[in-house]
Amino acid sequence: MVHSKFDIAIIGGGMIGQAFALSMVNTNNKIVIIEPNNVNPKINQTFHQRVSAITPASEALLKKLGAWDLIKRKYTFINTKVWEQNSPGHLDFYAADEGLTHLGHIIENDAMQSALFTALDNTDVQFINAKLGHIKKTEKGYQVILNNNQQLHCDLLIGADGAHSKLRLLAGIEVSKIDYQQKAIICNIKSRKSFQKTTWQRFLSDSIIALLPLSDNQAAVVWSAENHLADTLITLPQKTFANRLAAGVEYQFGTFEILGKIQTFPLIGRSAKTYVKENLALIGDAAHNIHPLAGQGVNLGFSDIEVLSKQLQSNSKLLGDYGVLRAYARARRLDNELMAKTMTGLNWIYKENNEPLRWLRGWGMNSINKTPILKSFFQKYAIGSKHLG
Repeated sequence: MVHSKFDIAIIGGGMIGQAFALSMVNTNNKIVIIEPNNVNPKINQTFHQRVSAITPASEALLKKLGAWDLIKRKYTFINTKVWEQNSPGHLDFYAADEGLTHLGHIIENDAMQSALFTALDNTDVQFINAKLGHIKKTEKGYQVILNNNQQLHCDLLIGADGAHSKLRLLAGIEVSKIDYQQKAIICNIKSRKSFQKTTWQRFLSDSIIALLPLSDNQAAVVWSAENHLADTLITLPQKTFANRLAAGVEYQFGTFEILGKIQTFPLIGRSAKTYVKENLALIGDAAHNIHPLAGQGVNLGFSDIEVLSKQLQSNSKLLGDYGVLRAYARARRLDNELMAKTMTGLNWIYKENNEPLRWLRGWGMNSINKTPILKSFFQKYAIGSKHLG
C-alpha cells in the first residue's frame, strides 16, 4: 500500500475542485486532487450541452486564477429578458444600466474545466485517478483510503465532489433536500433569428424555458417542467419538440433546429446541514445545489472558493483549524441559503396560476422594471457585483 502525505487533499476534480486548487497554489502547500473521471475534457467543434452563465464576479476570480484567457470559447451577453405567458409582466436587465460592458458569459462547463486543467499544468498540484473509499479522522487531519489501495494523509480535506458527494456521506454530514418534482430538459438549438447577445427566460403556465446563447444563432436550452410534462416532452420527435419550444417563446427567434441529443435530469435542491468539520470543508454542489432557474449554481461555488481560500491564507492558525473553517461557513451560508430560497420561491410563484396571483406577478415584474433603484438591486445581486471590488 502506497502512503503519501499532503497538506490539502481535494476530492473531486471538476471545475470547483480544480479552481480551489488553483486558488491555493501560491501557499507552498502540497496539494492533491482525487478524481476517478477525466479531468481534462476534450473540446469538440460542436458545443457541449452543459453550460453556465458566468457572472462578472466569477470572471474576476477566473482571471485571478489565470484560467480566463485559456477558455477556448465563451459568448458574451449584455442583456437579460424575462417575460411570462399569463400576464403582461416583463423584466429587462441591461449591462449599460449598471455602467458595465456585459452582464456575463455563457460558457460550456467542459471548456471551463479544460482551461483550469491547463492552468494547473504549470503547478505542482498532483492528480490521482481513483475513487474515494474511506476516510478516518486523525489527530492532525484525515487519513484517506482510495479504491486502488492507496492511502493518503492530509491536514485539510476538501469535498468538491458534487451534489451526490461521497465525502459528505462518509463525514456523516446530513443534507436537507427539496424535491421540486420537476426535471430539467437540456439541449442545444439553432435558430433562424439572432439571440441578440441576450439571455431569455419565459415563464409558461406549466414550465420555464431558458435560452442561453452560445453564438448569435445557437443556444443552450434549459426547460424546467413538472415530471409528467417533462416525460411527455422528451418522447416527442425532435421536430415536434423544436416546434413546441419555439411556440413556448412565441417564435421570437423563428423556428428551431435541435442539435445533438435531448437530455433530462431531476431537479432536487440540497443543502448540507454544516459545510465544515475540523480539518474538513465542503464547497460547491457538495455543500449546496439549487434550482437552475437563474443559472447561478457554479457562481455560488466560485464564491465559496474565494471566501475559503481568503480565510485560509489570511490566517496564521494551523491548516484545517475549525475556527477558520467555521468563519468560511458563516460567511457563505447566508448567501447560498438566500439564493436557494429565492429560487424555490420564484419556482412556486410561477407554478401557481390563479387570477389574483397572475395579476400580482405581472404587477411586481413591471414595478421592478420601472423602478431604477429596485431594478439595480436585483441586477447587482444577479451578476455578483457585491463580491467585486
